[in-house]
Amino acid sequence: MKGWPGEPDMAYDVIEAQGAAASASGKPIHDVMFDFGNVLLYWDPAAALMPRYSQQTIDMFLDNDVSGFYDGNDLMDKGATPEEGVAWLRRIHGDRWADILEYYLANFEDSLVGPVPGARVLVKDLKAAGVGVWGLSNWERELFPIAERYCPVLDQLEGRIVSGYVRMRKPDRDIFERAIHDFHLDPASTMFIDDKSMNIVGANAVGIRGVRFSNATRLRELLIESGVDIPAVQ
Repeated sequence: MKGWPGEPDMAYDVIEAQGAAASASGKPIHDVMFDFGNVLLYWDPAAALMPRYSQQTIDMFLDNDVSGFYDGNDLMDKGATPEEGVAWLRRIHGDRWADILEYYLANFEDSLVGPVPGARVLVKDLKAAGVGVWGLSNWERELFPIAERYCPVLDQLEGRIVSGYVRMRKPDRDIFERAIHDFHLDPASTMFIDDKSMNIVGANAVGIRGVRFSNATRLRELLIESGVDIPAVQ
């Protein structure tokens, strides 16, 4: 199975307001909270592996049932060091996949393949409109400084929480509650943007509406349709 295990089916570019978030439907949006990977900055683990591994090997490595790659990522996102992640993978899935994970981590910067088009200007326009912009991302602590170098827009956020530093991770409730507390958010007037459906479900559980992200143009349109006063695409 390629990709993170446990991803529920969810449409892209639709405002989700299920469960505790249902009462927030239609309310004004005063704050927008962004995930980082594949929302502000493209992440493609295959790009880091291409110089040394065949497409067949890469496909197997990115199949969690085969290699445990995404399970290992989850461990590191929640606070395990890269060395601990590699040791866990070696113990559970064997030397072949642990050695590839070790190579991937050593060349992690190659997996960051560029800024998401339109994201930087969207953040800028939201701030100009008086909307709070925040960050909430799953990211391994020792790798996050690399992302900061490759994604200057992260510095434009008014605050951010990174899972590896707080030893919590999405979609768990505690990290969303930490964001609400630290950023002084009203869940009912906050929108959360993420590319993973499980994390939108997590946001909804604490009363925050969410959008499963595909591109910045459609997100801009959704925010405008929700009453946010930012420039439209002409």
